[in-house]
Amino acid sequence: MPDALKDLRFLLALSVAALPVAGYLRGDNFHALIVAFGLIPLLDWMIGRDARPASTHELERLESSALFRAILVAYVPLHLALIIWGARVAGSGELSALQSLGLMLSVGVVTGAQGITIAHELGHKRSALDRLLARVLLVTVSYGHFTIEHNRGHHVRVATPEDPASARYGESFWAFLPRTLAGSYTHAWRLELERMRHIGAPAWSWRNHMLWYTGLPPAIALALAMAFGAGAALFFFVQSAMAMILLEAVNYIEHYGLARARGADGRYEAFNERHAWDADNRLTNAILVHLPRHADHHLAPTRPYQALQPRAGSPKLPSGYAAMLPLALVPSLWFRVVNPRLPRRGA
Repeated sequence: MPDALKDLRFLLALSVAALPVAGYLRGDNFHALIVAFGLIPLLDWMIGRDARPASTHELERLESSALFRAILVAYVPLHLALIIWGARVAGSGELSALQSLGLMLSVGVVTGAQGITIAHELGHKRSALDRLLARVLLVTVSYGHFTIEHNRGHHVRVATPEDPASARYGESFWAFLPRTLAGSYTHAWRLELERMRHIGAPAWSWRNHMLWYTGLPPAIALALAMAFGAGAALFFFVQSAMAMILLEAVNYIEHYGLARARGADGRYEAFNERHAWDADNRLTNAILVHLPRHADHHLAPTRPYQALQPRAGSPKLPSGYAAMLPLALVPSLWFRVVNPRLPRRGA
């Protein structure tokens, strides 16, 4: 396949934004859920995997191309338009309660799976504009503090008991969820207060990002309610909740049961490829801009998504994220499938 054509596979990341609109036009607002967790896992299995590392020449080409950043930036207006459109439909009262719920959850699938994933990628960029776009995306799903906790918390403490975003062996997703939600938010506050002290600013300064991340989502909901009706505010918070759950489900599967050893001096070993699960499925890697190549991301956080490589030493998920996410919601099935694939302790 020619390189230019192969590169276009990442445009699939943009196409997902159309799923809730397609469902609305079909009269079935659960359409996006069915596609995301029914059709895509099947196609992921049929299309197969690609675990071949790129050559040095190919990596140089990938890292120098402007196409891949353009895809990330192009998603932002689609995301914002989808939220405004969904708020208008939900606020109009034209849908039944069940179909309105379907709309909220379907938009949340997109804003969570695509919005937060692309915000994650933009948030690791050096460009101030890219980091601003990441914050915009995250505030629209009520999760702005992710930019603080992920970069300055998770990447430092990953695969240790101190990291709320690293799931422990034998911990169900439903036990992990409240622990990571509370732990990530409170640690983001601690990190931001430390930054305030470092720059000599008071905690209640306008420069405190956590004040903005906490206050902006209710303000956005209020603005949507004033523009489209009370149903629009409910829509905003339900899609936010769905997006948060998807994010934390992804966090759950990325590091479940993997732990860095601690030496006699109390220090943890350096992160290596054995401390993150990888998935090599072609389709979900394209849709999720290589997020499933997660070990390489932790080893090189600023490496652009298109250049992330499979790591031979990483534990491998049995399927792509679209199939693993629903599995994580059923602890007995998750443990049965994933626990036997864990690396031997100390290996």
